[in-house]
Amino acid sequence: MHTIDNQRFEQARQLILGGEKTRLGIGTLSEKTTHAILKHYYEPDARWHEVPVAGSVADVCDGARILEIQTAGFNRLREKLDKFLPLMPVTIIYPIPHVKYVSWIDPETGAMSDRHKSPKKGSGYEAFRELYRIRPYLRHPNLNICLVLLDMDEFRLLDGWSRNKKRGSHRYDRIPLSIHREIWLEQPEDYMQLLPIELPERFTTKDYAKAAKVSSSLASTGLLMLMELGIVRRVGKTGNAYLYEVAE
Repeated sequence: MHTIDNQRFEQARQLILGGEKTRLGIGTLSEKTTHAILKHYYEPDARWHEVPVAGSVADVCDGARILEIQTAGFNRLREKLDKFLPLMPVTIIYPIPHVKYVSWIDPETGAMSDRHKSPKKGSGYEAFRELYRIRPYLRHPNLNICLVLLDMDEFRLLDGWSRNKKRGSHRYDRIPLSIHREIWLEQPEDYMQLLPIELPERFTTKDYAKAAKVSSSLASTGLLMLMELGIVRRVGKTGNAYLYEVAE
C-alpha cells in the first residue's frame, strides 16, 4: 500500500527551494527543480542519491532498490534498465502536471506576469507516449512505474514565434506545490487503471479518446501499449476503425 506523505513532501520542497515560499527569486532555481524535489521526497537520505551502479548512475539506490525520476525521454532509460533490472527492483517515477498555474517571464527584463490557472488538467493517460518507448520492459517483474500527478507552478519564457511570444515558447521551470495522486503500475493488471470506466463493452480509438479526454493520437498509442500488455484486444472492425474490448 502506497501512501502520500504531505509533510515529507513539503520538507523536500523547502529543502530544494531554500525556504522561499514566493515566486520571487525564481531566477536562482535549477531547471530540474521537480526532479530534485521528488528525489528528496522519495528518498530523504541524500547518502543514497546519485549512486554508481553497473557503470551508470542511479538517481537513488540504497542497495535494495533503485529509483529513477524521469521527466521525459524514457527511451534514454533503456540502457540503464538493461543494467539495473537484473540486479534489483527499479521504480521509474514520472511526474505529470495535474493542476497548473502558469507565469510568463520576459527573458530580456526578467519581469514576471501574474500567475493564472491553466484550464487543462493532467491525467495518467499522458504517460502513454513515454511508456510506449519502454514497452518491452513493462512486463519485467523488477520494474515498477509510479505516475505522480502534481499541482505545480510553471514558469515559461516569452520567447515564442507568435505575436504574443507564447506559441513555441520554452518552459523555464516547474515547481511542484503538492501531490494530487499517485498511480502505481507494478504488474500488468495494474494498467487496468488506464481504462476509463465510461468505455462501452466494445470500443474504438475514438471512443477511448473521448472517454479519456485525450487526442486520438495519444489514445491510439495507449491502446497499442495496452494490447501488448494483454489488457485489451482487437475483436474486429466497424468501418475502417478497429474494435477493442477488455481482455479476459
